[in-house]
Order: sequence, then C-alpha cells, then structure tokens
Amino acid sequence: MTYASINPNDGKTLKHFDELTDAQLEAALAAADACAETWKRTSFKRRAEILGKAADIMRARVDDFAKLATLEMGKRIDEARGEVKFSADILAYYAKHAEAFLSPTKLDPKIGEAHMESSPFGVLFCVEPWNFPYYQLARVAGPQLMAGNVLVVKHAGCVPQCAIAFEKLLIDAGAPKGAYTNLLISHDQSDRVVDDPRIKGVALTGSVAAGRSIAARAGKNLKKTSMELGGSDAFIVLDDADLEKTIPWAVWGRMYNAGQTCCAAKRFIVLDSIADKFLEKFKAALSELKPGDPMDEKTTHGPLSTESALLQLLKQVDDAVANGATLLMGGKRIDRPGSFMQTTILTDIKPGNPAFRDEFFGPVVSFFRVKDEAAAVALANDSDFGLGGSVFTEDIARGKRVASSVDTGMMFINNIDWSDAELPFGGIKDSGYGRELGNMGIQEFVNKKLVRTAHLNAPAWVPGKAQDVLVEAS
Repeated sequence: MTYASINPNDGKTLKHFDELTDAQLEAALAAADACAETWKRTSFKRRAEILGKAADIMRARVDDFAKLATLEMGKRIDEARGEVKFSADILAYYAKHAEAFLSPTKLDPKIGEAHMESSPFGVLFCVEPWNFPYYQLARVAGPQLMAGNVLVVKHAGCVPQCAIAFEKLLIDAGAPKGAYTNLLISHDQSDRVVDDPRIKGVALTGSVAAGRSIAARAGKNLKKTSMELGGSDAFIVLDDADLEKTIPWAVWGRMYNAGQTCCAAKRFIVLDSIADKFLEKFKAALSELKPGDPMDEKTTHGPLSTESALLQLLKQVDDAVANGATLLMGGKRIDRPGSFMQTTILTDIKPGNPAFRDEFFGPVVSFFRVKDEAAAVALANDSDFGLGGSVFTEDIARGKRVASSVDTGMMFINNIDWSDAELPFGGIKDSGYGRELGNMGIQEFVNKKLVRTAHLNAPAWVPGKAQDVLVEAS
C-alpha cells in the first residue's frame, strides 16, 4: 500500500489509504481545470480572505495539526507545533503581500509607455516530501493560490493524514472545489499528471533522483518547473568563533527534525587550531540528547520518519566506515521500539569515500579539519549540492567574505535560521533551481507579459534586398 500512516515511535500501523482510481484522478483534474478559469478572475481580496482564514484555523488548532505530524513521521511535538505556526504565517504573509508583489511594473521605453503585468499559469502539479508535512505545502499553496493558480498535490506516502488535513483546511477556509486538491496517486499516475496538457507547471521538493525524473518528463512537455532537491550544507567554524554560541547552533543545525532537513548542517568544517576543542564540546552536547516518545515534550531525540529511512542511514554509515572513515560515536540503532538511531560522528572521510559526496538524512555528522579559511571554502565548494551553508566567526567582514565565496543558494553568518516567509529559499547545482518564499517565490509560475502603448508610424517592407528589412515609415 503506497499511502499508510505508521507511527515511527513504535512501528504500529495507524491507517491505510487507497490510491485514487484513474476515473477519480480524471475527475480531480477536470475539477481543477474548471476551477482555474474562475479562480484566476477571483479578486486578490477574496483570495486573501480565504488564505487568511486558513491561517487563522491553523493557529487555532495548532495541537491537532501538530499531533498528526508527530504520529505520522515522528517530528518532536514542540517542533511540530512550530511548523504548524510557521505554515500559518506563510499563508498569512502571502494573503497580505501578494497583490503588491504582482502589481504591474512600469518600464521606460524610448517611445510611448510600457509595463509588465503578471497572470497565473493555471493548474500546477506539486510533489512534496514528508519531512515538513505542512510547511512544504504552505510554501507552494500560499504564493501560488494567491497568484491565481490552482494546485493538484501529490504528498509523500507516509503522511497521508497530514495531506488530507491540509486539503480540508483550505476547503474549510472557503476555497472552491478544485483550488487545492490532494492526490493519493501512484508513481505511474504521477507521470501521467505531468504529461496532462491541463497541467501548466510542476514544482517538486524531494530527492535528486526524483527531481531528475520529474524535470525530464516536464521538460519533454515544455513545462516550467521548480526543484528543491536537498543538500549537504557546510557548517564552517573559523578560528575566532565563539564556541559557547556556536555549539548550540551546531547541535540544532544537525539534530533539528532528527537531522531530516534538506538544509541541515551536515558537513562540519573546522579550522585545525580550534578543531579539538570544538569536537570535544560538540560530542558532549550531542551525548546529552535523550531518545524518547516524540509526543513527550521532554524528549530531545526523536525517531527517523520510517523504518526504511533508518535502514538506509545505517547502511550509509557502515559503507563510510568500510571505506576508511572513523566512527567517533554512535552509528547504531538505538535499542528500543521504533526507528531510532544513535547520534553519530564520522571523521577521516576522504574524497574516495562515498560519504564524502552523499547526503546523510538523519543524525549523522561528517567532521572535517582544515588548515585555514581558504581550505574551508574549497572543501565547502567540493560538493555536488549547493543549497545552504553557514559560517561562524567573530569578524563579520570575514564571515561575509566566506559567505560570498561558498557556492550555494543561501549562506548564514553566526546562525542557521533557514526560513522566514519574507526570505527566498532555494539552491543551485544538485540542490535544484527556482526559489520559494518571499517575493521571488510568488513569481515562479506567473506569466510576465509586456504591454506597450505608443503611437508609431506604420512600418513598411523595403523590397529588393537579399532579406526584407523592416523600417519605420516617415
């Protein structure tokens, strides 16, 4: 069964869901296509009322939404509550700012007047992951619904109740039928959705393999795409960093959401002069984390999302060690029910080791020593990914220099505060392309139309040349 709620805290199955039949899928696409014709003409004011009400509902029912996420993918309850609140903030942000973001832009041609205006594409297909089961939906639904697009969404198979709850949220807020549709569909059906001529754009957050597959299929259909495909972010610690401030960010950056975050700190690159001291403090801080029921607010170390995710991560660690890495701590399953893994530190990772290139999606630290700032930047850039990264230093000018030198979509100095509704999110290289959130996020799937007004003399064709030349008659 593709769609199933299985509690990763104890491995118990909560509920199964049937995939849509082809007839049900066709009905959903037809409804979305019909809605697109009316939704694009719906006023910004009315769209904002619906999105604003959805935000209000989320804020009023934080615990209801959060508990579903904790039950389905193991997110610690306080983190789940934070995700729900942030998702509400995103919806409210676009309800407030979308009209201004998409207002006509005046241009200055030599003759006459001109402006750029924005109009929605129509029906968008969104493929979203499990690690942030509401936030990932809000960051496409907020901007794109406010832009006048409508969405059909394939969410991850392990969070079907969260997917259904988000669709119901928008319906309860007053969204018309077809404006936002959750699709419980197979991969084959997903391919057919990409091919369907009623689909005008595709947005995906997921693995590199999924991105390549979906982007290639959309490309064959000449459809615009945006891709957010994960990362292996560098956490650079320079020799003047304040470790008392840096270590808490290191723990949070690696262990937030049990380490299952695309833009988590994954490769810790520390100048040699401070490496031993950093590693001692970091190891001690990680050792303080206590595994437990993610529904318990006292738990500081939750499970991985699924049993398969745990087994994949354990294999990656074993392969890293087999290829010469040193296991400094952890590396094993925690002896308790559920899909729990020990906090893990790998060192001595050489370029030929698969761990040097791979993304570890869980509580695994890859630790590197470098001689100086230049070596830190070079190692940070020696990655197939380019989503985010961070640098810690007491010299802000130095931090800005490093940030500008690292090839990523985002860099953070003395913090890893990845997301605000106002700030664009996205990467380069194998981390994908396009941006979500902020003003840039709402521009991804709108037509930018040039409109020019001018009184010009009619053109005339000049015959008798090797190639006709268009000239302006006098």
